[in-house]
Amino acid sequence: MNMTQANLRPTDFVGQWQVHRQIADRISGQDSVFQGICTFYAMERDRLDYVEAGKIRIGGGPQMTANRRYQWHFEADRVDVRFGGGAAFHQFVPAGRVQGSDHPCGDDHYRVHYDFVGWPVWQAVWTVTGPRKDYTSTSIFTR
Repeated sequence: MNMTQANLRPTDFVGQWQVHRQIADRISGQDSVFQGICTFYAMERDRLDYVEAGKIRIGGGPQMTANRRYQWHFEADRVDVRFGGGAAFHQFVPAGRVQGSDHPCGDDHYRVHYDFVGWPVWQAVWTVTGPRKDYTSTSIFTR
């Protein structure tokens, strides 16, 4: 399937994915690496719960447990991503190479780009800037 032309559906994501994330922090000068699993669970017809768990190493520090949860709500032409508790986070079109909507968090600013062209390998790249944060987080998802 050519992902530059067709939107992915909830059923395309359901199941487990390996996640490899590299975080380049420009304030501390440290790189971090996360390795883990994310699982998309079908909750309702057009809603998936995203549950991620794994290990992260910040710079040369010890390995720590890390996890997160999101809700992905599939609408006619986009995915509405919410935090685990249901608060709005961002939106994106699940096809091709796309920029998602930005997310302000206090004075910090989150911008995401998704790339589904190499499906079923896909990635999300977050660029976060502001007075407290300045980093790029690149997550690669594989089956």
